[in-house]
Amino acid sequence: MQQSDIDTLAQSIKITHQAFINDEYVDAVSQRTFSVFNPATGDHLAEVARCDQQDINRAVGAARAAFNRGSWSRADPEFRKSVLLKLADLVRQHADELAVLECLNTGKTISDCMQEIGTDVPAFLQWYAELADKYFGKVPQTGRSSIALITREPVGVAGLVVPWNFPLLMATWKVAPALAVGCSVVVKPAEETPLTALKFAELAMQAGVPAGVLNVVPGYGHEAGEALGRHPDVDVISFTGPTEVGRLFMKYSGESNLKGVGLEMGGKSPFIVLDDACINDDLIEHAATAAFWNAGQNCSANMRQIIAKPLVEAFSHVILERVAKYTVGDPLSLETDLDQ
Repeated sequence: MQQSDIDTLAQSIKITHQAFINDEYVDAVSQRTFSVFNPATGDHLAEVARCDQQDINRAVGAARAAFNRGSWSRADPEFRKSVLLKLADLVRQHADELAVLECLNTGKTISDCMQEIGTDVPAFLQWYAELADKYFGKVPQTGRSSIALITREPVGVAGLVVPWNFPLLMATWKVAPALAVGCSVVVKPAEETPLTALKFAELAMQAGVPAGVLNVVPGYGHEAGEALGRHPDVDVISFTGPTEVGRLFMKYSGESNLKGVGLEMGGKSPFIVLDDACINDDLIEHAATAAFWNAGQNCSANMRQIIAKPLVEAFSHVILERVAKYTVGDPLSLETDLDQ
């Protein structure tokens, strides 16, 4: 995209604000909404459906019914593969719109959004699409009088809780493998950044994902998130976010149906430079990127940089020079390296 294309899209983009349940965009049962803003400017973007227990019940019910029908869960792997490949192509076709929407909703730079949504998201969809017909069971060794088979089957309904720092990319990390193996999913995007996940659901429908297989339910963690974590008909939860909330999902599982829980939680690993390191352009670029990529808003950001004492002065001088070259400004500008 050229800058003029970005600016035009930002002014004209259509925002989807309803939940997506059973192949339909619907209001929350309660009719409540919550406000979504552009964090870079404070501009109001949309009033989005504020889903709660009632809406989670609807979404999980649709996901379970779809799973039981077998139109996806028992479909030929080649069919699931073809649909996911088509979805990857649709994301590529709509990458400009999705990237601008992500930029507006998150304050991430448009350059990062274009890379993630134009390249990374469809690549993940394509990779897992190709996996759909390439994962295998096992035939253990037995005596001549018997045979044993180990087969891999979809677990059922997966609840997928996504953070705000990589909204569509991390939704794809969770959705793509779950769909590839035949699960039905209920996605709960972060309340700050639900917009691209809601648009993605429309593309999934166009690609041929059957009704009820993919549902997107926006809302707050203590309402929609907890309801999903406690729901007795959800078989597994995948959560990315704060450690304290991850503990809650373990609690929700223990107090409901002991559903499987996969957690990716916060952390800040250090960037360590030992005394035999060479302070060259490559090391400095890695150090700067490790700390400032995505404005440092990721759980693997190396904000702490531990430098061997003999190298502190040389490292500090060069890293400060590199950081000073970052352009801070409007996230929608192609010239911006860090959002304001």
